[in-house]
Amino acid sequence: MGMMDTDAKSSKTDRSPGAIVRGLLRATDRATLATVQRDGSPGPSGWPYASLVMMAVDHAATPILLISTLADHTQNLLADPRASLLVDGTAGLEEPLTGARATVMGRLERSDDPEHRRRYLARHPSAEMYAGFGDFSVWRMQVERAHLVAGFGRIHWLDGADLLGASGLPLETREVDVVGHMNEDHADAIALYAKVLLGQDGDGWTMTGVDAEGADLRLGGRIARLPFDKPVIDADGARVELVRLVKKARASISAEAQEPQNPVVP
Repeated sequence: MGMMDTDAKSSKTDRSPGAIVRGLLRATDRATLATVQRDGSPGPSGWPYASLVMMAVDHAATPILLISTLADHTQNLLADPRASLLVDGTAGLEEPLTGARATVMGRLERSDDPEHRRRYLARHPSAEMYAGFGDFSVWRMQVERAHLVAGFGRIHWLDGADLLGASGLPLETREVDVVGHMNEDHADAIALYAKVLLGQDGDGWTMTGVDAEGADLRLGGRIARLPFDKPVIDADGARVELVRLVKKARASISAEAQEPQNPVVP
C-alpha cells in the first residue's frame, strides 16, 4: 500500500457530494495548499503559489494545519487569508481520473484552541519535535466552498455548510478516552480492522482518532481510515460500532476458513 490510504467508500455513487468531500478530508494526512503570492515577495506577486502541507481535521472535518511563519505560504496567508486545499483520493488507481478529488476553498486563520493542536499532533506524532518552536502555529480553515470531481461526469460545487459534519457532539470530549482504551486494551481489534477490513499489512497499527463517521489508524508513515456504517454521536455509540466491526472481521476470517479448498491436482 502507499503512504496514504483514502476512504474506500469515497467513490460510491450512493454518497452525497458533501459526504464524498468529507470522506476525502478525513482520510488524508496531506494536501496541496494554494495561496496568493504576496506583494514584495521574492516571487511574482498575485500568482497562485502551491505547496505541500501535512493536514489534520477537526471533528467536523474542517482542515487544520501546523505551519511556520518562515514559510512562503504562511507569509502569503498573513497578507491574504484566502486559500485552497487540494485533497486527492486517486492514489493507487489504474486510471487516476476516475477517482475522487476535491478543492476546498476558504480562509485560513490562526487557532489557539488546544483541541485543534491536540488533534493535529495525534494525526502527525512526528510533528511533536518542532510543534513547540516559536515560529510554528496551528491554522484552521473557515471553509466556504468546495469543488468536487468524483470521476468522469461527476462534478459538483458545494457550499461549506453542505460538506462539513456535525460539531459539538459528546464524542468530542471523550475521543482521547476511546482512543487510549482501544490502543491499551484492544490492540488485537485494531489489527483486525487494519488487516481484515482494510486489507493492510504490517504489525503494530494504532488508533489515532475517532469521530462520528469513523476511526483513524496509523503504522509508521502509513495511515488508514476505518469508516463506520452509520454515524455515532457519543462514546457509547462509538463502542457499539467498534465492537460490531470486530465481529464483522472475525466472521470474515471464519467464513474464509470454512470455504472448501480447491483440490491439489498432481
